[in-house]
This record gives sequence, structure tokens and C-alpha cells, in this order.
Amino acid sequence: MDFSTEFKPLTVQPAEIEGKSFELITEEIGHHSFTTEQYPVVQRIIHASADFELGKSVQFHPDAVRAGVHAVRSGKGIVADVQMIQAGISKPKLQQFGGDVRVYISDPDVMEEAKRLNTTRAIVSTRKAIREADGAVFAIGNAPTALLELIRLVKSGEAKPGLVVGMPVGFVSAQESKEELAKLDIPYITNLGRKGGSPVTVAAVNALIRIAEQQVAYEEQANT
Repeated sequence: MDFSTEFKPLTVQPAEIEGKSFELITEEIGHHSFTTEQYPVVQRIIHASADFELGKSVQFHPDAVRAGVHAVRSGKGIVADVQMIQAGISKPKLQQFGGDVRVYISDPDVMEEAKRLNTTRAIVSTRKAIREADGAVFAIGNAPTALLELIRLVKSGEAKPGLVVGMPVGFVSAQESKEELAKLDIPYITNLGRKGGSPVTVAAVNALIRIAEQQVAYEEQANT
């Protein structure tokens, strides 16, 4: 029995598939206002989502990419709101800079405190994270309450993240939390509307890690 299909892929080589995908994204995105520094992040977000509308809605604080790359290269690491983001981030690449990915939402003390306070684990885990991960990149793709709590802590002076990648998805408070983030004068990457989620948040963080790698490689080459 023949199980083959009439469609034949252009290539089955992973690197070639990725390269061709990026070519198609650049061809199809059309006019945009992203800088050369910002565009690689947007490109990877579109690659992860196949959603040009989402990609074009991404917003950057002017210092976002620089601050995120600095945090990665300084070994500050990543704080994720859920394990899905932790699983997607390229940990070997991050570890070469001395960083790691931390998730607090399932910690026993977080669950106990959230129950005691009758609030979300996302809120309590954010409070714990700022005590242990000063200057880290906060990657929030699922929990608007985590983002809103982080914003509150930034405003009160209790939190000083190196960068906030805030792209939660959903119908309740997701859009509003991102609008509030964009009002802050701290480095952030976010997007407009209800769309977002773990895959695009991971894509943004991995793009920053890749940029950090490229910077190091360029510097090493320049010094040889």
C-alpha cells in the first residue's frame, strides 16, 4: 500500500526549513517600523505563531533588546510564569552565560500562601521571584495576574527586572495587563490585544539569547 502524498516538502533539513521560513516571513511581512535590533525578535515571534498580525502588534521599550541581552550576558537568568515557558527556553545556550530558568508557581510555599491569601499562585510566585531574581528577565506568557502584580511591584520600587517580556494570552485581563506594562518606563517587550502565550514569549526570549551569542562571537572574532 502506498502511503506517500502528492505534496513533497522543499527540504527535510531542519536548518534549511528554518532559513526558508525566515525568508518567507521577510517577504510577507511587508512594511513595518521595527528597528534592525528589534526585527529578529519579531521574526522569531512570527515564526513561532505564523501570525503576522500578532507580530506586527509587538511593542518595544527603546532599551528593551539592549537590556534583555545585557541581562542574559550578565547571567541574571529568566523568571517564567509557568513551566511551559521554562521547557521552551534554550537552557544550554542560557547556561553558557551562567544563567538559568526559574519557575516558582508550583513551589509548595507558593501554593500554601496563595491558598491562605485566597489569591492566585501567579501573584504569590511573582512576589517570591522578585526576592530571588533581581535584574532577571521576567517572561510572562500565560498569567495576566502575574504581570499585573509585577507592574505593581515595579511601581512601588520593590521590583527591578532587567527586562519584562509580557505577552499573556487570554480574555480576562490579558489585553489590559499589557497596556499597563507599556505605560512603564522600564525595558519591556509586549504586544497589543488578547493574543500571546507561551510559544511567542519563548520565541522572544530565545531571540535575545541568540543575539547575545552573536555578540559574543563577533567580539571574539574582532579580538583575534
